[in-house]
Amino acid sequence: MSLPSLDLLDRWTALAGADTAPIGAGIIARYAEPHRRYHTGTHLGAMLEAIDELSAAASDITAVRYAAFFHDAIYAVDRADNEERSADLGRDILESLGATPALVGEVVRLVVLTRGHDPEAGDANGAVLCDADLVVLGGTPEAYAAYAVAVRAEYSHVPDDLFRAGRASVLRNLARQPRLYRTALAHDRYEQRARANLAAELADLTAATA
Repeated sequence: MSLPSLDLLDRWTALAGADTAPIGAGIIARYAEPHRRYHTGTHLGAMLEAIDELSAAASDITAVRYAAFFHDAIYAVDRADNEERSADLGRDILESLGATPALVGEVVRLVVLTRGHDPEAGDANGAVLCDADLVVLGGTPEAYAAYAVAVRAEYSHVPDDLFRAGRASVLRNLARQPRLYRTALAHDRYEQRARANLAAELADLTAATA
């Protein structure tokens, strides 16, 4: 279920102006595509709320908010270039709106960065965007379980053994990072719980293959 599109559209027009509402509605509609179960308007709304909470840590909060709108605008589970295609869409739309080259370039960079969620040290905008995208990992065990179920539903066409192996690889790569969250606020608030959630899911995935 998605958040009411009006709330998301209000957020878009606050960024880009009321006259861009049709463009914003088109972007938001992508998050309601029928194959999505987790990467929906609900995820986008939660991410924007997290960005609000972390906004003081960003150097260009406008770029971060635009990047959130575009980061999953193109999402197909059978493709490996979703981030690049989403970044290209963001570039095309922002250029059509007359955005500065600096803003366009930063939004494109940030969208691509969400592929690995591993911003360089000192990348303030990247830290805020990636932390917001990963806030779901630091939820309650019940909320995390619902997230994991939704991700599995998006890959319902993939056999269990292949899904478990692929999902475990993704989680291990995340868990190897010295810090899941790069901003001080997100690290303090979510790091410990996120690592516990990742460990629990990994244990379930590996137990199923034992």
